[in-house]
Amino acid sequence: MSEFLLEADKVEVTYPGRGRTPVLKGVSLNIRPGETVGLVGESGSGKTTLGRAILGLAPVTGGEIRFEGRDIAGLGRRARRELSDDIQVVFQDPYTSLNPAMTVEDILTEPLLVTGVNRKEAKERVARLLEDVRLPADAGQRLPREFSGGQRQRIAIARALTRSPKLIVCDEPVSALDLSNQARVLDLFIEIQERTGVAYLFITHDLAVVRHISHRVAVLYRGDIVETGDAAQVTSEPTHPYTKKLWLAAPVPDPVKQAERRAARHALAKETAA
Repeated sequence: MSEFLLEADKVEVTYPGRGRTPVLKGVSLNIRPGETVGLVGESGSGKTTLGRAILGLAPVTGGEIRFEGRDIAGLGRRARRELSDDIQVVFQDPYTSLNPAMTVEDILTEPLLVTGVNRKEAKERVARLLEDVRLPADAGQRLPREFSGGQRQRIAIARALTRSPKLIVCDEPVSALDLSNQARVLDLFIEIQERTGVAYLFITHDLAVVRHISHRVAVLYRGDIVETGDAAQVTSEPTHPYTKKLWLAAPVPDPVKQAERRAARHALAKETAA
């Protein structure tokens, strides 16, 4: 049996109506149980498309995606619903992914009730989940609009955890938050992983974010992975010019160092364009 929970092997995705230009050009990536793999790249690099392909939301036109050794790329609707016990998702915008007309308790109990869990047990589990994500005791009786952005993302994380998944695809889950809320939510992800053993594919454009949360990092550029490795190494001493560009684009609080980075980024741009 493979040591990997998830294996993407030479995955290709081509959407109809785009001149048949592939969005992913044979991407390979793997995730071990309990591991966080950061997938980083600029907008349009294909990182969200890979996440959607794993979730069955994008057409896999080549290669394989295996979960616990089973090819899941071509699963039908029923099999995909069954797989949702093991693979869940946290999206970028928590508000649009939460039904504004439902209370938080209803949002979180719904995925449990449809699997046959009785309402009393579902409510007890939801109460524990809300406590686990550090939300107030009365949060279950309130509507999503009554919470801040950081709190709504905690609700989304709790929903992803309702079925005790083995893997969560996190698609830019902190990019809409301010820096203080980003840090709190990232620490929450780490705490949950240490407690439950869940694995993450953590999709972001921010090398600082993936450095904070990831064990390993893969850098995606125009549908190809151009650099992979240990998170500390890739995010502090990148070797590929594109990764260096991402690293130099990350803001730092020191204005002198920020000016030095800006100058280095311009020099790198000229060098790669030559």
